Amino acid sequence: MPSPLAAPIQRVVDAAARKGVALDVHVFAESTHTAEEAAAAVGAELGQIVKSLVFVTPAQDGTLEPILCLVSGPNRVDLARLAAVTGETDIRRATANEARALTGFTIGGIPPIGHERTVRVAMDPDLGRFEVVWAAAGTPTAVFPVPPATLRMLANANVAPICEERTRGDVLGEHADAAGTADGRGQRAVAGTTPGPAGSGSGNAGAAGA
Repeated sequence: MPSPLAAPIQRVVDAAARKGVALDVHVFAESTHTAEEAAAAVGAELGQIVKSLVFVTPAQDGTLEPILCLVSGPNRVDLARLAAVTGETDIRRATANEARALTGFTIGGIPPIGHERTVRVAMDPDLGRFEVVWAAAGTPTAVFPVPPATLRMLANANVAPICEERTRGDVLGEHADAAGTADGRGQRAVAGTTPGPAGSGSGNAGAAGA
């Protein structure tokens, strides 16, 4: 019999199952916390790694409302664009504690689905360039492959331009980095991490989480 899945991973698998999708979760001995680590682990391009980045905006009752950004590995969230897409003028990255409290998952493994509460989700159009992308599955060592259209459906995501524009030099630099290491801007990205400096998206990769 297969070994039982860790509770956070099971939540992700169950969330997908409720929408009729069976996930093929890959659990590794080594960390897939960053986008680079995830890409190396699964043998994918950095762009195929989904960074799950958590941002927050004040709700009317004074609490924080989470906004999850699903971002392609080398890309960075543009706060001005995210504000325009969401209609929120006061938006910032979540702290590690806020991300954990609002999603139920720890940075480094935050998945696109399976959260403890309803979360608004914005999705980077660049993920649609690939047939399959890899997202965090609930822990810093677990990821799953999924077609972008299926990911959009599972997360009920709004696909919109939320990232900084990349220069030709950025793209060339990414292709030149065959080993899948940092893209030159030091952005961590695995599904399930939180963003780096304000306006960036680095730290919440969880599978491939920010």
